[in-house]
Amino acid sequence: MKKLLLFSVLLIMNICFGQESLKIDWPKEDKLKIESDQTDGPTHMVELIPEKETFEKWTLMATMMTIKGVKIPTTSQIAGLFKQSALQNAPESKMTILESDDNAKNIWVLFKIESPKFNNDPKPESQLYYAIQGDEGLYVNFAAIKKKNLDSKFIEKWSKVFKASQLIKG
Repeated sequence: MKKLLLFSVLLIMNICFGQESLKIDWPKEDKLKIESDQTDGPTHMVELIPEKETFEKWTLMATMMTIKGVKIPTTSQIAGLFKQSALQNAPESKMTILESDDNAKNIWVLFKIESPKFNNDPKPESQLYYAIQGDEGLYVNFAAIKKKNLDSKFIEKWSKVFKASQLIKG
C-alpha cells in the first residue's frame, strides 16, 4: 500500500509536470493517504493525512508542493516567501531556519513556522518545511500539527524524512 501510494504520487507529478520529481518515503507508522490533489497553473499540491482521519479533523498533515518554472537563488529567500505568507494569515507566527545549504547543486532549506492562532481561527498550527530547488522547479514539503510549537522529537523525525528525499530526473 505504501509503495503504491508513493508510486502514484510520483507518477501523477511526472505526468503533470515533466521529468523531474521529488521522491519522499513517508513514514509507514503514520499510514498516510492522499486527501487532496490539486493543480493551479504551475503549482501542484498533494495533501496527505492519516488514513482514519478527515480533512476537517486531522492531527497530522503532510504536504508536497511543486512549483514548476520557479528558480529562487537563495535559501533565505525561499524561507522568506513562506514567512510572508504565514504572517498574512497568522501575524504572531514565528519562523526559524534550522538548516540550509546554499552551496549544494540543489540548494535546500529546513525551517519551521509556528503559529499560535490565525486571523480566522483561534487554533494553533505549526509546520516543519523542507524546500529544495530543482532544475525544473521548486519543491516544498511540510508536515503540520495543530500545536503552538514543534517539539524536538517531531523535528528530528520529519527532518530525517525530508532530508532523505531524492530529486528524481526521468
